[in-house]
Amino acid sequence: MFIPLYDTNRLRHIRLQYVTIGLIVVNALVYFATALGGENFSNAAVLGLGFIPAVVHDTAELDPRFVVVPESLSYLTYSFLHADIFHLGGNMLFLWVFGDNVEDALGHVRYLIFYLLCAIAGAAFQGLIAWDSQVPLIGASGAIAGVVVAYLILYPRVKVWVLAFARIPLRIPAFIPLVLWVAFQVVMFAAGGEDRISWACHIGGIIAGAILVLVLRSRGVPLFAGPDEDVPVAPADQPAAEPVTPDPPAATPRWGRGNASGSD
Repeated sequence: MFIPLYDTNRLRHIRLQYVTIGLIVVNALVYFATALGGENFSNAAVLGLGFIPAVVHDTAELDPRFVVVPESLSYLTYSFLHADIFHLGGNMLFLWVFGDNVEDALGHVRYLIFYLLCAIAGAAFQGLIAWDSQVPLIGASGAIAGVVVAYLILYPRVKVWVLAFARIPLRIPAFIPLVLWVAFQVVMFAAGGEDRISWACHIGGIIAGAILVLVLRSRGVPLFAGPDEDVPVAPADQPAAEPVTPDPPAATPRWGRGNASGSD
């Protein structure tokens, strides 16, 4: 539908979005580590670290050769695996464009908690919808969905650059592409969507993100803000003060100005 490129939303409360950067680095390192290990290693990683509802719910058993972490940890580990470079690149692009400002609004620690809980919620909702599925779930999409909806709630009026239909550059308020994106996830989930994409995981992340951003945002961070919303602006009938030039000595006449000080 659209590809995000850049937003005009500056950081207000933090100097560097190092949690967002760290998550991107970890996802990339995990992908390249599994990809470079070869197809067999990659498949083993997917089985051992991916979220498999039937295994988690004890309706199926994973071959002991592929057990890497306890089943409960797969609620998190699945989100650091990606099927291919395009899967990784798409998720990380969304995280790079929107994650920094969500991190800014929540703070570093709460943002990391937020991200991980959205990933867990995505897996949990997928498991609820497909209880006996033996297909491994992988990808950061659940967490990214939470980040996207949090950005939508926090900064709907900030301008973002997007490629509409992957080819038309547009600079538009964030709520336009993000509302459409969320609506698309809901429609695809309701319609059954493509089998290769877990729309349920996206929905779980969206629900979690919408709730958690209200709970975890830093004190004083407004909702539905526009660009530079927190910068004080002088009322329209009271212009901002300007430097005042002292009046010259009384002996020097100031024709046409009387004794008033200030600017015209």
